[in-house]
Amino acid sequence: MNTPNERPPVTRWLAERACAIRYEDLPETAVTVARQCILDWFAVTIPGFSEPAVRILSEEVLSDGARPVASLAGSPSRTSVLNAALINGTASHAIDYDDVNMAIIGHPTVAILPGLLALAEETGASQDDVIAAFVAGYDVACRTGALMSPGHYGHGFHATSTVGSVGAAAACAHLMGLDAETTAIAYGIAATKASGLKSMFGTMCKPMHAGMAARNGLMAARLAAKGFTSRPDALECEQGLAATQSVDFNPGEAMKEAGLDHHIANNLFKYHAACYLTHGAIEAAQAIRSQSAASSNAIQSIVMRVPPVADRVCNLPKPSTGLEAKFSLRLTVAMALAGRETAAISTYTDDLTRDPELVRLRDMAQIEFVDTLPEAKAEVTITTEAGQRYSATHDAGLADSDLDRQGGKLAQKFDALVEPVLGARASGLRGALTAFGGGANVSKIMEMAGAA
Repeated sequence: MNTPNERPPVTRWLAERACAIRYEDLPETAVTVARQCILDWFAVTIPGFSEPAVRILSEEVLSDGARPVASLAGSPSRTSVLNAALINGTASHAIDYDDVNMAIIGHPTVAILPGLLALAEETGASQDDVIAAFVAGYDVACRTGALMSPGHYGHGFHATSTVGSVGAAAACAHLMGLDAETTAIAYGIAATKASGLKSMFGTMCKPMHAGMAARNGLMAARLAAKGFTSRPDALECEQGLAATQSVDFNPGEAMKEAGLDHHIANNLFKYHAACYLTHGAIEAAQAIRSQSAASSNAIQSIVMRVPPVADRVCNLPKPSTGLEAKFSLRLTVAMALAGRETAAISTYTDDLTRDPELVRLRDMAQIEFVDTLPEAKAEVTITTEAGQRYSATHDAGLADSDLDRQGGKLAQKFDALVEPVLGARASGLRGALTAFGGGANVSKIMEMAGAA
């Protein structure tokens, strides 16, 4: 391993790569998945605005007043671009239903897109420009995550907030047309603001991490454009981001030559409203319920085999709130085995955690941590009172290769989440987002996303 003083110029390399990205150079896969990420972001953000964490945050932030140039998704209010990045970012992660990439072990879109949309609304940038900037930020976020993986996340940092700040800076710098030198400075500003603790999972701080990243990145790009200084090697330098927040340093992964769709093609969308590392076990449990037709009362034992990373992310043994329920392997698997809806955000309530049927299943569940399992793979086995044994395995870390099928599933998810808020207006917004791109700006879309 290189010593800090010998480390290669990762920050500059990433800045030059991001600055060179143009819409016309993007592979079709990258454009399609970027559109799907944008559609999914609106799907989770609009209902997320009504969550208590967002209400408290927005009341505090908006009480100071601001120049009303950027929209809040799910609200008729407008505020400054920095406020919009913070509030929309928090809203988009509030129901924990947003997309994931395992290169980060976190949530890229909720960190990158909120500041980018606010900036685009202020500047009148085209939708094609937003897509190109989003792909650039996504690529930088994943490469920064790979640079410090797995030690960064394993040490307790929420990569959505830390790595996401750098990705958000990359996206905003790209939309502003900053050169590579200034973009690298923006990465440094974002890096020194990057923070977020995994110990906050299950609290209101976790969704705020996404808002912090969005605001950090946007502010970093704007400050860099005005001549604010930072180190241009902040990712790799001694006492820089990687050196202080991880024991791992992987410049080969960060600077790997690959297509512009290399990381975004591996974006993982959520179809259960809980922590993504529960999804493999939920899918396996649902498969067992389908194949066994056993009632929950007949189940006498439950064994889950999951990777060790889940232990400090979603292993709350006895959650007492709806928010904590999203981070409990035992409870979410109990829900799946009992036939409870895991996709609906309304399911995750405080009362759910006290349901006698689910508590019985939750408390009998045993978890085994297996080093050889990938981060999002799980195996579930149940035994019934009649001695029958059923098992299923699911790897939630594999992206769907059928983008048309994925688009259809995301459209259904959008309707389920947005129609209760926007009513008949939801279909028009979905149509506009499905066709996102071209020379038009984002103002009409943001107007359509505002709740009446």
